[in-house]
Amino acid sequence: MNVNLYQKYKKEMVPALKKELNLKSVMQVPKITKVVINVGVGRFVKDAGYIENVEKTLLKITGQKPVRTKAKKAISNFKIRENQEIGVMVTLHGTRMYQFLEKLINVSFARIRDFRGVTDKAFDRQGNYTLGLKENTAFPEIKTGEIEKMHGLEIVINTSANSREAGKALLSHLGFPFIK
Repeated sequence: MNVNLYQKYKKEMVPALKKELNLKSVMQVPKITKVVINVGVGRFVKDAGYIENVEKTLLKITGQKPVRTKAKKAISNFKIRENQEIGVMVTLHGTRMYQFLEKLINVSFARIRDFRGVTDKAFDRQGNYTLGLKENTAFPEIKTGEIEKMHGLEIVINTSANSREAGKALLSHLGFPFIK
């Protein structure tokens, strides 16, 4: 794996995190296990073209073919039937995961309008982080003129940390711009 972020993690961040979190072994240092990008189609659930459009944009952003998610059970209030396609998701591991995170941190955050940083309240108990973006145009692969309908996306960064503090320390060392 020849990704700058991964090399930086191995050489600089692991010793710093080990010292900061008072860990005895390098194997206890938290790391990112996977990144899941999820898009729900919402009110456009009947429009097959919209789902294909979302699939194409996720393919451009991640470089990996997305999977369509289906409803597990019918919900009449939302007009959803069982096994109806309601979303699209991609799970990234390894090199693609680090490439995506590097692009997110260095390029995409800077392209978001009125960006002041990400909140540090979106950690769960295990140190995983969930981030929602309102528009997909923050990514450089998406051209504004080519988009029919804009959509948001949810990014879940799954870590091996065992607490919120360890997860936040890992992501802040990676370069996530948390709001002070």
